[in-house]
Amino acid sequence: MMPVLSSTGLVLHNLGLAVGFGGSLFGKVALNPAVKVIGSQAERGQVVNAAWNGFHIVNAASVGLAALTWLVGRSHLTGREIDRTTRGLVIAKDVLLGATVALGAANIFGGAYLAKQAPEGAVPVESGLTPTVGTPEKAAKTMRALDAGGIANLAAMAGVIGITAILNMRAGASSRWSLVARFLP
Repeated sequence: MMPVLSSTGLVLHNLGLAVGFGGSLFGKVALNPAVKVIGSQAERGQVVNAAWNGFHIVNAASVGLAALTWLVGRSHLTGREIDRTTRGLVIAKDVLLGATVALGAANIFGGAYLAKQAPEGAVPVESGLTPTVGTPEKAAKTMRALDAGGIANLAAMAGVIGITAILNMRAGASSRWSLVARFLP
């Protein structure tokens, strides 16, 4: 019999990571460059800030769900149930997921800070987080920090997703894990 609660937790964990990664990647490679079709640089900033600050709620909930399900599972399992290598992967996932949560929070607060630097978030941008010549220096610095943080966040989430896949494969191939899994809820 398949452990229903554990399986549900894994599905929710993976969905949370998928939404966080997919939404952030879409914003970075599609939304941010697409605002160039808007003639006014201030309107570009307004649209980008409105879109990102709207997504932050979904992103925070999704990544929060991924972190919560991981923490619940981690409170009972360490990776030692399989072997030393798996234990190392579990620790690496802890670090990367912690970085994802921290970078996500920094992006949320940074995005809100950026949007407050002009009425209705209309900070002039070339595209996405690329400042124009007329972008105030404080806003331009915030944009550069958000851009770097966004790239780091995508890399950390990709690492979490990759390690999750490896852990799932290692668990599926482990006879020791098969025995442990029989007792999961």
